Amino acid sequence: MDKILEELPKKASEKHAENKKFFVKLKKKPPKNLDYVMQELHENEFERTDCLKCGNCCKTTGPLFTRADIERISKYLRLKPQLFIEKFLRIDEDRDYVLQELPCPFLDNENYCGIYDVRPKACREFPHTDRKKFHQINNITLKNVAICPAAFNIVEEMKKRVAGK
Repeated sequence: MDKILEELPKKASEKHAENKKFFVKLKKKPPKNLDYVMQELHENEFERTDCLKCGNCCKTTGPLFTRADIERISKYLRLKPQLFIEKFLRIDEDRDYVLQELPCPFLDNENYCGIYDVRPKACREFPHTDRKKFHQINNITLKNVAICPAAFNIVEEMKKRVAGK
């Protein structure tokens, strides 16, 4: 997995222009069955992919924390929401709550999440490749293929299935 993660940013960079062009076309005219195709590709990839062997998303990027996330997680940790915010979060340039530091403080040495059952919505949905109206999240997907080997593989397979590449 280390070798895959080491090569991933370069591979994603090499595919970036091709992917961007593909996503622009996809956004203009998404196939009617795109959500079904994405669901199938996502499920197939995650039958082969073990996130515990990777954890790159938790090591290199942080989720946005919604108010509901903050309430749920702080309750689980038995902290007042304001104390949870002060201890773990900051407000970014978009005025969203994000982690103060990376890797995620809830990630352990074996890539297990200490708050898995109550993790943020953004973590539960990552890498967003099975999301409805997938064609609307091009920018997120372009970033995620450089972070998540599964997202990279899903996009490569998607281009073959949807565009016949």
